[in-house]
Amino acid sequence: MNNNTLSFSDIIKKKFLEDMGNLTISTTRILTVMLLSLALGLLIYFVYKKTFQGVVYNRSFNFTLIFISMVTAFIILPITSNLTLSLGMVGALSIVRFRTAVKEPIDIAYLFWAIAVGITTGAGFYSLSILGSLFISVVVVAFSFIRGSNAGFYLLVINYKSGSQNNVSKVIEKIPQKKLKTKTITDGNVEATYEIRIKNSDTSFISELSGIDGVTNAALVSYKGEC
Repeated sequence: MNNNTLSFSDIIKKKFLEDMGNLTISTTRILTVMLLSLALGLLIYFVYKKTFQGVVYNRSFNFTLIFISMVTAFIILPITSNLTLSLGMVGALSIVRFRTAVKEPIDIAYLFWAIAVGITTGAGFYSLSILGSLFISVVVVAFSFIRGSNAGFYLLVINYKSGSQNNVSKVIEKIPQKKLKTKTITDGNVEATYEIRIKNSDTSFISELSGIDGVTNAALVSYKGEC
């Protein structure tokens, strides 16, 4: 057998020894990566805040997007500089599990965006990270204006006696855009939920419904509807 032949394990050991002798990352690169990931994380923060159309704006989640960008870049930076270390970190990160529920589907896209910024920045693809983020920002802002605001969508919840049905129906008919979502009748009592859209903040029908004899409750709930 030829003694000059290297086995796969010998190659790995040789690569490990070479990598262990080169574990330094320049300060300039570290500062460039961290500052760029911070800047792009702030871009994601402002785009999310500007285009948010949900019911409750979660400021904590938005701040988390900045941290995700920076932390991901912080992790990718040594991985791209050392093959041996990258194998160990991939194995360690594979056991991490996140169980926080994401309520809005669009939030998942923002999470992936923040992670993508961290990966591309940490790997040194600065142009890709910058141009990609700017392109996504333009697309998201443009679609938010095309889609328009859903602030005029509400849920109208009414509780009333069944004998007041005619009077309640007369008031409901005055609402231009409405859709019955649920209606529950129990022992002479009715609970109805309508999806409505209000123009010019006109909520006078709430007073009309509340003034009807037999109506025990009429409430308007902010709702994120779909155009």
